[in-house]
Amino acid sequence: QSRADRQRLQSCGARVGAKYLNKTATKNWQTIQDEVRGRISRREWKPGDFIPHEADLAKEFGCARATMNRALQGLADSGILERRRKAGTRVALNPVRHARFEIPIIRDEIEGKGLGFRHTILRREIRIPTPDVRAKVQSDEEQELLHLETLYTANGAPYVFEDRWINLEAVPQARDNSFEGLNPNEWLVQEAPFDGGDFTFSAMTATMREAEVLSCTAGDGLFVLDRTTRNAETVVTAVRLIFHAGYKMHTRI
Repeated sequence: QSRADRQRLQSCGARVGAKYLNKTATKNWQTIQDEVRGRISRREWKPGDFIPHEADLAKEFGCARATMNRALQGLADSGILERRRKAGTRVALNPVRHARFEIPIIRDEIEGKGLGFRHTILRREIRIPTPDVRAKVQSDEEQELLHLETLYTANGAPYVFEDRWINLEAVPQARDNSFEGLNPNEWLVQEAPFDGGDFTFSAMTATMREAEVLSCTAGDGLFVLDRTTRNAETVVTAVRLIFHAGYKMHTRI
């Protein structure tokens, strides 16, 4: 074979390979979900319509049935499809969109705005909490928790005041941690795996305490986020985040 022949074969092989990759790329579950969403948005499958059987769709998309199952189940979990055993899968009549909430990394949020991040531990103590905190953490009356108050700043200005209780039975390594290095928010995300939790959003009127810490005026309205996270055995932490006056939260559906 001449050099030109070899180059033509290589070029042909590259085109065939690219075609093969493009074909097989449609087999991943994320791409399947995108196509199903597209068919629903284009009204090829209307609200209330039953979609083709999972096995038939797997054959159409050229993927394993397990891949198709994962794609459809994900859409069902997000409220776009309704799946019933033996009855089939249909497009939801009233699709429920679920907002996505993740444990926010405060450093990332601040630095993402192009601002300088810093945290200061205002209080660190190990003590028995008040009854309302015990109810959140589900701790015993004599059980001590680690209490931390932390101020996070952006370019030196108060950004969020964090009032956190850590269950030392769930995270014993926190007992001797000063948190002067890695802040409590990031440290717990990295070191204390969790299986679930809950969020509560509310507003409060700043007392003299919040006014002092957040450099606002007593009586100002402040955005508050209360969160607990838990593992398979117990609650890991309960935290209240009080944001500076004028703070806005953004999420997506």
